[in-house]
Amino acid sequence: MNRSFINVSRSWALALGVSLSLLSGIALAERAAMPPLPSPSGIDYPKNLNEIPKGTQAQSQPANTAPKEGAIWDTANSDPYNYVSIPDKEASVLIQRAGQQWRLIRNGVITVYGAWILAIAFFGIAALFLVKGPIKLHAPLSGQKIKRFNGFERFTHWVMAASFIGLALTGMLILWGKYFALPLMGGLAYGSFLMICKNIHNYSGPLFTLSVVIFFLLFATRNIPGKGDLTWLMTLGGALTGKHPPAGFFNMGEKIWFWFGMVVLGLTISASGFVLDMIVPFMDVQYLRGTMQLANIIHSAAAILMTAMAMGHIYIGSIGMQGSIDGMKTGYVDATWAKEHHELWYDKVNK
Repeated sequence: MNRSFINVSRSWALALGVSLSLLSGIALAERAAMPPLPSPSGIDYPKNLNEIPKGTQAQSQPANTAPKEGAIWDTANSDPYNYVSIPDKEASVLIQRAGQQWRLIRNGVITVYGAWILAIAFFGIAALFLVKGPIKLHAPLSGQKIKRFNGFERFTHWVMAASFIGLALTGMLILWGKYFALPLMGGLAYGSFLMICKNIHNYSGPLFTLSVVIFFLLFATRNIPGKGDLTWLMTLGGALTGKHPPAGFFNMGEKIWFWFGMVVLGLTISASGFVLDMIVPFMDVQYLRGTMQLANIIHSAAAILMTAMAMGHIYIGSIGMQGSIDGMKTGYVDATWAKEHHELWYDKVNK
């Protein structure tokens, strides 16, 4: 009996001790409360729902508070990067606000106004050809040939021209193809066709850039503004007077095309295209969404402007002016053509 009483007493004493420990712990917790731990989801719920004003969103949806209160959607729909434990920083932004702005610019400003620029340039040139026709020489061809370009210069020009035309056509299909080609071809055929256009576009880009750089090195010194250029510009190449003003190896119109059309726009297109292709050399570029969107806008705008200018250059260099294509086709031009359009260069050659 004594042993049984002792065992029972020990059990009761142990239970009493545990109970007293728990009660003392609860009392201490009430006197010095711990700061609340953040919820696993990252959403901080209001501490006392009774203190929330009735009839508000915070009362009915305590986990979806207004942006100024730090809602979860305010963090997701943001441009600044949040914390992620993986190397891809892009994964920390679920909804990019700048992406909507880029979409509006691309599908609005670039697509709509870019189409108008190209349409005005094309139909303006067509109207000029129909109304006035090609620019004719005032004197008959002499039959005397003057060398204007060597073989390497012509080869570089035609490589640049061919790569540019390929880039322009495929770029137009990439930007506007869904409006006219997609309904005609259907989704499957158009998707495959557009992938071919994209590959042609991407692989033609570096070739175009290389030809632009070589062409610049070949002709930069001949395109420095000089004697007769201001007169040519003030008379629009004789369009206002009916007589071609004297010009050097290149006239002022060709120099504007060289410096702004080929060098500035061409290199801008090339640089932004390298970013879009992720092949920028000698630099550590972070190919983030914002960077790619900015490069896309710059690339599209510069390409549209260069294409509009190239239409005029192609027209004058082919059917728009008698004898102008001979220089890049054979390397030689007729003496009559040289004297009428580039008199200063003609006089220098014939000294």
